[in-house]
Amino acid sequence: MRLQEDFYLRDVLEVAPNLLGKTLVRQFDNGKCLRVDITEVEAYRGTDDLGCHASKGKTERNKVMFEHGGLVYVYLIYGMYWMFNVVTGKKDDPQAVLIRGITGADGPGKLTNLLSIDKSFYGENLVTSKRIWIEDNNTKPRYKTTPRIGIDYAGPYWSKIPWRFIIDEEMR
Repeated sequence: MRLQEDFYLRDVLEVAPNLLGKTLVRQFDNGKCLRVDITEVEAYRGTDDLGCHASKGKTERNKVMFEHGGLVYVYLIYGMYWMFNVVTGKKDDPQAVLIRGITGADGPGKLTNLLSIDKSFYGENLVTSKRIWIEDNNTKPRYKTTPRIGIDYAGPYWSKIPWRFIIDEEMR
């Protein structure tokens, strides 16, 4: 069953670990449908979080984060990799979950490449989209937490906070 808006309207620290094990569905224009399980995520929590794009205020790049939960936030890094994020929380409380890993693709760049996710997905509504959504498959995997990756610029506190959630294969 497709996740509904109320799932996404919660705080990112509730949504992020709850996304683990959920099924990300990508319906392609050619009729092919790909279903993958989410295995790794990172939480980014608002204007106080110096690792979050919203920490510098609302910009053209991050404005979708200031909308309601359930929308897609994609951005390009290194001029070549699209990052796929799920906006969470209520309007004007910018939060997002970076989807870092899925079955079949470890790493956010590999994920968007496999699923053919690009700039055209910016602002897509996961509740109503015909080409991408997330389904609940009633699994609640055990997970571990670690610091987020690649945000040393945010300083020692924000770069070390354990807001990266990974399915723990050893605990399955």
